[in-house]
Amino acid sequence: MVDKNIYIVQGEIITVVSAIKRNSRWNTHTPLDEEQDPLLSSFSHLKETLNNIKELSDVEPNVFLRPFLEVVRSEDTTGPITGLALTSVNKFLSYGLIDANHEAAAEAIENMADAVTHARFVGTDPASDEVVLMKILQVLRTLLLTPVGAHLTNESVCEIMQSCFRICFEVRLSELLRKSAEHTLVDMVQLLFSSVFYWFQLKMRAGGMSESSKWKKQKRLPRPPHHMVRSASGGLEQAPPTTLSNNNLTGETPFSKDLSVPDSMASSMSSPTDSGLDTCSKATSREDLTDLDQSSSVATTPGTLCCLSFCGRQVDRAQSASVESIPEVLEDRDSVTEQSDSASIHDMDYVNPRGVRFTPQQTQRDGAALIPYGLPCLRELFRFLISLTNPHDRHNTDAMMHMGLQLLTVALEAAHIAPYQSLLGLVKDELCRHLFQLLNVDRMNLCTASIRACFLLFESMRGHLKFQLEMYLKRLMDIITSENMKMPYEMKEMALEALVQLWRIPSFVTELYINHDCDFYCSNLFEDLTKLLSKNAFPVSGQLYTTHLLSLEALLTVIDSTEAHCQAKVLNSTAQQDQSAETVLAEGEDKTRRRQNHLVGLVLLTSGQVSSRTGLAFRSIAMNEIELKVKIVFILFLLAEKKEPTKPQRFSSCLPDSQELLDIRNKKKLLNSGTEQFNQKPKKGIQFLQEKGLLSSPMDNNEVAQWLRENPRLDKKQIGEFISDRKHMELLDSFVNTFTFQGLRIDEALRLYLEAFRLPGEAPVIHRLLETFTDTWHKVNGSPFMTNDAGFALAYAVIMLNTDQHNNNVRKQNIPMTVEQFKKNLKGVNGNTDFDQDMLEDIYNAIKNDEIVMPDEQSGLVKENYVWSVLLHRGATSEGVFLHVPAGSYDHDLFTMTWGPTIAALSYVFDKSLDDAIIQKAIAGFRKCAMISAHYGFSDVFDNLIISLCKFTTLSSESAENLPTVFGSNGKAQVAAKTVFHLAHRHGDILREGWKNIMDSMLQLFRAELLPKAMVEVEDFVEPNGKISLQREETPSNRGESAVLSFVNWLTLSGAEQSGLRGPSTENQEAKQAAMLCIKQCDPEKLITESKFLQLESLQELMKALISVTPDEETYDEEDAAFCLEMLLRIVMENRDRVSCVWQTVRDHLCHLCVQASESCFLVERAVVGLIRLAIRLLRREDISSQVLLSLRLLLMMKPHVLARVSREVAYGLHELLKTNAANIHCTDDWFTLFSLIECIGAGIKPPASFQVTSTSPDIDTGAQSDSELSSHHHSEVSLDRGYTSDSEVYTEHGKSRMPRSVTDVDVASSGWLVVGKDDLDINKVPASGSKPLLNPLVNQYSLTLGQDMGFHDTKSLIKCVESLSFIVRDAAHVTPENFELCVKAIRVFVEASLNGGYRTHEKKKNHKYDSQKSRVRRKPREKEGASRRAKASSQRPSRSHSDDEEDEGVPASYHTVSLQLLDLMHTLHTRAASIYSSWAQEQRHLEVAGKKIEADSQTLWTSCWCPLLQGIAWLCCDARRQVRMQALTYLQRALLVHDLQTLDAVEWESCFNKVLFPLLTKLLDNISPADVGGMEETRMRACTLLSKVFLQHLSPLLSLPTFAALWLTILDFMDKYMHAGSSDLLLEAIPESLKNMLLVMDTAGIFHSVDSRTGYSDLWEITWERINCFLPNLREELFKQTVIPQPGRGPHTTPASIKALFSPICSQAPSPVPAAPTEPKTSSRPASPQDPPPPSSPLILQPLASHLQVGGVPPMSLPIILNPALIEASSPVPLLPAPRPTDLSDTPEVK
Repeated sequence: MVDKNIYIVQGEIITVVSAIKRNSRWNTHTPLDEEQDPLLSSFSHLKETLNNIKELSDVEPNVFLRPFLEVVRSEDTTGPITGLALTSVNKFLSYGLIDANHEAAAEAIENMADAVTHARFVGTDPASDEVVLMKILQVLRTLLLTPVGAHLTNESVCEIMQSCFRICFEVRLSELLRKSAEHTLVDMVQLLFSSVFYWFQLKMRAGGMSESSKWKKQKRLPRPPHHMVRSASGGLEQAPPTTLSNNNLTGETPFSKDLSVPDSMASSMSSPTDSGLDTCSKATSREDLTDLDQSSSVATTPGTLCCLSFCGRQVDRAQSASVESIPEVLEDRDSVTEQSDSASIHDMDYVNPRGVRFTPQQTQRDGAALIPYGLPCLRELFRFLISLTNPHDRHNTDAMMHMGLQLLTVALEAAHIAPYQSLLGLVKDELCRHLFQLLNVDRMNLCTASIRACFLLFESMRGHLKFQLEMYLKRLMDIITSENMKMPYEMKEMALEALVQLWRIPSFVTELYINHDCDFYCSNLFEDLTKLLSKNAFPVSGQLYTTHLLSLEALLTVIDSTEAHCQAKVLNSTAQQDQSAETVLAEGEDKTRRRQNHLVGLVLLTSGQVSSRTGLAFRSIAMNEIELKVKIVFILFLLAEKKEPTKPQRFSSCLPDSQELLDIRNKKKLLNSGTEQFNQKPKKGIQFLQEKGLLSSPMDNNEVAQWLRENPRLDKKQIGEFISDRKHMELLDSFVNTFTFQGLRIDEALRLYLEAFRLPGEAPVIHRLLETFTDTWHKVNGSPFMTNDAGFALAYAVIMLNTDQHNNNVRKQNIPMTVEQFKKNLKGVNGNTDFDQDMLEDIYNAIKNDEIVMPDEQSGLVKENYVWSVLLHRGATSEGVFLHVPAGSYDHDLFTMTWGPTIAALSYVFDKSLDDAIIQKAIAGFRKCAMISAHYGFSDVFDNLIISLCKFTTLSSESAENLPTVFGSNGKAQVAAKTVFHLAHRHGDILREGWKNIMDSMLQLFRAELLPKAMVEVEDFVEPNGKISLQREETPSNRGESAVLSFVNWLTLSGAEQSGLRGPSTENQEAKQAAMLCIKQCDPEKLITESKFLQLESLQELMKALISVTPDEETYDEEDAAFCLEMLLRIVMENRDRVSCVWQTVRDHLCHLCVQASESCFLVERAVVGLIRLAIRLLRREDISSQVLLSLRLLLMMKPHVLARVSREVAYGLHELLKTNAANIHCTDDWFTLFSLIECIGAGIKPPASFQVTSTSPDIDTGAQSDSELSSHHHSEVSLDRGYTSDSEVYTEHGKSRMPRSVTDVDVASSGWLVVGKDDLDINKVPASGSKPLLNPLVNQYSLTLGQDMGFHDTKSLIKCVESLSFIVRDAAHVTPENFELCVKAIRVFVEASLNGGYRTHEKKKNHKYDSQKSRVRRKPREKEGASRRAKASSQRPSRSHSDDEEDEGVPASYHTVSLQLLDLMHTLHTRAASIYSSWAQEQRHLEVAGKKIEADSQTLWTSCWCPLLQGIAWLCCDARRQVRMQALTYLQRALLVHDLQTLDAVEWESCFNKVLFPLLTKLLDNISPADVGGMEETRMRACTLLSKVFLQHLSPLLSLPTFAALWLTILDFMDKYMHAGSSDLLLEAIPESLKNMLLVMDTAGIFHSVDSRTGYSDLWEITWERINCFLPNLREELFKQTVIPQPGRGPHTTPASIKALFSPICSQAPSPVPAAPTEPKTSSRPASPQDPPPPSSPLILQPLASHLQVGGVPPMSLPIILNPALIEASSPVPLLPAPRPTDLSDTPEVK
């Protein structure tokens, strides 16, 4: 089957031939002879050829192309025919009829390019001609962009480009054609620059060829000479003007300027001979190939990839031209990359983005090779494009400059130019310079295009353009800050846009900071720009424009990127670190993708680490394969180019740490300061730097010289004067030695030298400077002149020539010197010979063409050129090294510098803007700043941010009354509030001072009643529902105001005022609703509930902020403080897991509120309740429970009247505490605290004196008194204040306390608590345990009362406290050895308090009443003025007073119940005591230490338990209420006769009489209940009966007592008293009966009998009847009629003997722990009332009875018995008293 392509060619032949024939007939009117006409002849030959083949590929492409190309070249054809031929050629290219792999393809393509670029035709009319030109453009475009275009040579490409440029810039052509040419150029430039990777690949793949073959001269393939007419100018010859007027493409064009430049594009394109093209080829290709070779050559050591240069390598014709056939030559066989791997990279064609596949081939024909185009044409094109952008070139029109910028932009977008030194050199110098110059022009389109090109440069090549970048940014800063009125606003916008765009480049800002701000001699670009942007974000007029927002955006860009990096770090820390490249991809990836990954892995393996530049090749794994291949090749180049990145000298590593950068910046500041001082006075500057240690002292000349050379900021004039000073001759030598003059001609060296300083004007100084210069130059260059003087003369001559040629003043007077004159002046100077004349000519031309610039003296273009040359020079030194760093490397440092300006700008924009989008942007900025500051732990930043935002919430600035309306209607304020709370919730950890502002905002919300109900309702013990609101209810009028008054007030109000009272308007209500909703969304409560997650430091700051709110005159009132206190308490409870860390702070605050309070108020009440609430919650925690319990002692330290006012809260709270936590209280100290509290608040007794803080003592600072200090008081109280001392204590010689040592009574210092006022601590410390403390004397035990100072108590408190006691006693588990005695004491205290129905409380009830309702009433709304709003705390909100009014009727009943309840408790304890103690003894058997052991013997039981309880029951027997009295007597009788008591011995029973029964009988003698005479009689009778019963029941043990006689006489005394006590006959009858019983039993027992006695009766018998006869004279006769009884008035000799023996004081002998009794006990005054106990220090100590009174052979007791003097006086017989015996009842010891 015949190839279809053959038919296509045949069809085109017919079209063109018929057109030629038609045209010929029209012109000549004769048929054209095909044989004679060369064009038709070639077509006919082609037809024949095509007819003989089956496949078009059987013939060479040249064969079927040649006839068509001849038509194009022919100058005889008309435009339409040429157009048809061009169309045919375009079709052949488009249809792919030319096989790119055909060995003759290159030749065919070269012919085609030559023909089309040199097309000739006869013109007709302009429109038709332009159609042909359009077709030429089309063919050229297709040719270059199709795959076969890869065969074009450098020269052809240059010619193609030039043809397009000509059309583009030919102003006579139509706009459409010119634009088409422009678009064609864009496509071509894109193709050429994007294929730069491909050439690089070839270079890597090419074999290693010898240098000789590399630079072999390459000849251009000769073109077939058919019908070619070449014009002398390189185009077509000019046709006669009538026919070819407009169609010569190579006529005078705007390129004439380039024709003189030998290696310019124009000449290379238009030269008719081979030499022109050779010039292009040789002039550029050698340079570029060398360049390419150098830029990518690597050492061929093992482990490196071999990059081999590519050039015209000779390939045998036999070799196929396909890529695969090119052998891979690896110089090092041990290369890391295996053959298979390298093949995967090398065996690929390059396909450009347009789909053109490049398969490199080289064709060799007739001994000359055709080299495909490469870098040479690219460099030429690039150079030409750059020349188009020069604004100082008058040939360049705006359109040309714009076109040049547009194409450069395409080139930069398409290629990565940096690796190619020849291109990079153009970028660094001409391109950057032209672009910066264009920024000064006033045409916006050029500026915009220039900025765009600059962005592309610095995005990809900033590593090579360090100082260019600095200049560019300074230029932008100048534009932004320009005050010039002519500067358009849009220009400023554009400059800011450019900054924002640069700022968005990853790492750009970081690199700017590290390469410029952290470079000694660069500007602080980042810092300056940040300040500029911040300043620019603040509108002067107050109105926001785009520039302000752009400035803000630039600032935010830094914040955005930093925040993104922080987020990424957070995610990375949680995510798994090491995921291999394979696992990243999904399992279903196809083979190609896996291959890509293999390649990526290969590159990463090869490099070991990918530098940041390399990294940008891998922005996405999902790139298409072609791009990936190309970029891998490029990466391999980068890795090969540099094994490791260069590091600037000032850094220790490629990634210096923050501290190093900080040191550099500090050093830079000092250097700048030194530079400024040097520029004013050099000596001063040097001295300053020496002081700061930057220059050594004494001065090191080499060091100073180096500094003078490298510091570009120094004044050149000052340098000149300093080094030329005679004092610094050695410095001058060092300075000159810093230059590298080797290999430089003397004028070049002099130029370098003189540009480093300004030459002074004095001749001697110039002489010295030049002499040193020439000596050095002469030496390093091997003494080229005869003498040094010759060099000096020549140098001087050069300076003179420079002045002559360029100094305007000289030029005005003289004609500038010629070269001949210059030579003539130097004749014979070189040691009497002449200098080399060629050298002098070169010197002359160099100076004439390029002035040696004296710095700081020039302006305009000369100065600009000088500055630019200095910039390039600095860039070429080590100073120009640019460090690339990974994104996010120094975010910490950058944020430190930017946060201040950014937050200020954000605040300003947020404040001024009304646009929602901008407000949201600002808020997003705030949030990101917060996130970063949280990430890096910048508390100051976060605080600053919160404080700024709090201002915008309006919460702190508005009054509480207006707040709901203002806040609710201000959307911006609501957004700010939500942000503040959101940030506090999210990043509260790093909040410090900011807590204060947030808490102030919360307070305002509280005052304005905008907080959720849950936040203002707090726990309360007394309220029935357990909650109390912190906000008072609104009441329109005071409760005390009468209804009439209210009515009158209403009448007198005016209409306006009335309308104001109606209520808020609808708008206000809506605003308030909005405000409430907003606050609900803010969720302020979360701050409290989430506080458990805060870091400790933040938590402490939060608590500090709350504690700082204390009532004062101006800022806060009592309610504010109460609200903050409640929040503080809730926070503590939320943080109970770590409460020990903050406990001391909270305790001190509560201590301050409670202990310092001089009067009760709502705040104190809340503090007290709060303390107990904390205790209830925290007691379950072992680590803190003891401290918490100790802190309850704060309540005992309160002033008694303040404590009394809050007693009900405390009572209810303690009840709750015991109910929930009794099992958690183990220590005696803690129980002591609790029982003391219960006694104080329930019974109204005064707190122990040791707890009371005296205001007179300056040492005691209650706020800092630690709990352990308080605990030190307990020892004395527990052991002594319990109201009794056990007999065992009294009766033992050594009065050691038997209580266990307090757990908390440890060394205070070791407990970790702060001890303030050590002296106080020592005073209150218990003395050594061996001796009893003298501070607390013994409490009298012979009284039924405890001798406590009772105050008034609150009935409900008392009832609640008794309930608490009942709770403890009823549950056996809660009665422990630690609390038993304390519990007993407490019950006795309540017995006293409830006696007679709490009579003390009722006596002054009137003084104690206050209305509890009033305390809940809210004040009228506060006035705006702070002072009036904050009235005195006490008057604002009285604490809830608990009125007893409502209880008045029920008081007797409630007290009655309490008394019976207490009786029952005492009886319960009494009956269970023995079993409880024995069980404790059982439990503690294992304890070895006797001190800790609990004994269950009767003595212990008596002292610790039975005796006190019996005293308590006995005291209730003295109650004024008959029912209580009788019940108590019943209980007492039952208790005394209980079985357990039978185990008591004689001493204990004696104690029972002395301590229980005798005091009871004494008390009953008082007129307790005057109203109930009969009841009292009965009570007294029952008491007497009980006395005799107990006496008789325990007579046997009592007889063993040595003091039995005293006991018996006391009983008789009571019988006497009671006989006369009553008014009825009840006692008169009962007493004698009881007495008879006792006497009879005693007589029967033989007590009165004595065998030794004369009468048979003992002395006791005599004394007994002597006493009885005083009140019952007839009893003896009645009972013992049969007995002979001696006379009672026996005489003075009987009484003294017995009585004195019995009662003589023996104070001096008694080893007693108590103070000695007075020697005259009989004179001690009787106390006014038994209720007030006598002084405890004066009991009588009775001597044991003499031996003749002993009964039953019991040995005498060695211990004394202590009797209460009151009892003795009340019951002693007449002989004891100095006064005569009383005769009437008024003398009996009754209390009136």
